Amino acid sequence: MTTTKKSTTKKKTITDDHIISVFMDNVLQHNAEPKNVYLFCKDNKIDESDFYAFYGSLEALKQDIWVKFFDNVKGTIEADENYLTYSNKNKLLTLYFSLIEILTLNRSYVMFALKEEKNMLKNLQQLKTFRNHFKSFIVDMIDTQTSEEDFKVNKIAKPLYVEGAWVEFLFILKFWLDDTSKGFEKTDVMIEKAVKATFDVLNTTPLDSLVDLGKFVWKEKFK
Repeated sequence: MTTTKKSTTKKKTITDDHIISVFMDNVLQHNAEPKNVYLFCKDNKIDESDFYAFYGSLEALKQDIWVKFFDNVKGTIEADENYLTYSNKNKLLTLYFSLIEILTLNRSYVMFALKEEKNMLKNLQQLKTFRNHFKSFIVDMIDTQTSEEDFKVNKIAKPLYVEGAWVEFLFILKFWLDDTSKGFEKTDVMIEKAVKATFDVLNTTPLDSLVDLGKFVWKEKFK
């Protein structure tokens, strides 16, 4: 009598992080996005059912990459026990610097992902969910102010603060994309000047900081 030995090979568990990693590597190697989910899965030996367990489309996947960037930053920030004692100004600085740090680690992909946007500041569909997470973080930050100065400012300017922070981040992001300085040190300067100008505006003492910021931007972008 003969018996057939059953295969004990287990199917590899696919995670969203694995799909993201494969996608990012794939687009950078080919300098192009996959045409559709079928081809992406076929080329990378991923079952379509595994893909659709996490994402309904490649667009949804691209949005989630940015959410992963933000979640990484948020987790790092919130792990710092001193963070809650920071003023809102220092919290915002920490957020911007941390976001640029994680984007720098993934700069090749970010440059690819944004390169075809003719007007990055107006039409970034892939940042849609990222934007929601960003703004929620800013709202939480405002609601946990630690100083009398923060309280006075936030009571008056909360809606402008939240939307303004997002616009300011896009401005910083665009500056960083164009930055060719060593270690992106000019972006660091931009972040500090932008945040200082923002809080001076909120405190109704804007002129010097706005002039300083304007001079810096003019020097770097129009020299």
